[in-house]
Amino acid sequence: MRMLVFGKNGQVARCLRDEAGSVDLVALGSADCDLTNPGAGAEAVRRVAPDIVVNAAGYTAVDKAETERETARRLNAEAPAELAAAARASGARFFHLSTDYVFDGSGGAYTENAATAPLNVYGKTKRDSEIAVLAAAPDAIVMRTSWVFSEYGANFVKTMLHLGSTRDALRIVEDQIGGPTPARAIARAILAIASKLHRGAAGAGVYHYQGVPVVSWADFAQAIFEVADLNVAIRKIPTSEYPTPARRPLRTVLDCARIERDFGLSAPDWRSDLFQVVDALQGSSE
Repeated sequence: MRMLVFGKNGQVARCLRDEAGSVDLVALGSADCDLTNPGAGAEAVRRVAPDIVVNAAGYTAVDKAETERETARRLNAEAPAELAAAARASGARFFHLSTDYVFDGSGGAYTENAATAPLNVYGKTKRDSEIAVLAAAPDAIVMRTSWVFSEYGANFVKTMLHLGSTRDALRIVEDQIGGPTPARAIARAILAIASKLHRGAAGAGVYHYQGVPVVSWADFAQAIFEVADLNVAIRKIPTSEYPTPARRPLRTVLDCARIERDFGLSAPDWRSDLFQVVDALQGSSE
């Protein structure tokens, strides 16, 4: 099975590279294929001729997206649609990563067919990408996930470890609730699904894959400090005391029953991965 991955330096792509095993994996970053250029991604799909295409690229700077709207739209909506169409034309299956930010956070546990209502530009571009991808390739897999963390890239765990090593107290939001999701678990899920699809299994459309248990940012921070053995006092604050350019949804709990039913993948427990990630980060300078 040959897999082409876009966004090779991102968290999920780097974990895919680690976990690929016998998969013939080709990973491309912006230096190899600039997705801001129309047609560049489609040409790469034609050149590599993969069985599976994974779009792990995107514009993820949630606050900056409020002012860099065209760049966010290009990378999050237009480019994925081009990749999906190219994958479909070449006979490859397409995977696209999306986000819990397609929801407004006012619901309970969101199922895949729940109405989307993004609060910010980032969420809107990701919602638009889902629509465009499935229009271009109805057999695509769109995986919504949330609060991704790993030893790679920029993420909440790395930020907390940095701040916790220099401060003895932090203010952390407590009324935003979600599920931290290990990038390595996402990578393993993609590889498992891809293998099943390659062998002829059925499955298409939107799937939710979110870590459990759900927590607030403040509770997640506390767990990080406990694992890292850092003595940091946390003052829990409401979102109103931590204003940001982009509005965040308050509660984005994703119902993951469909991915378990179709592919046998249960929601990952982020706590076990947190130990491994913290250990890796405390033992490295990255």
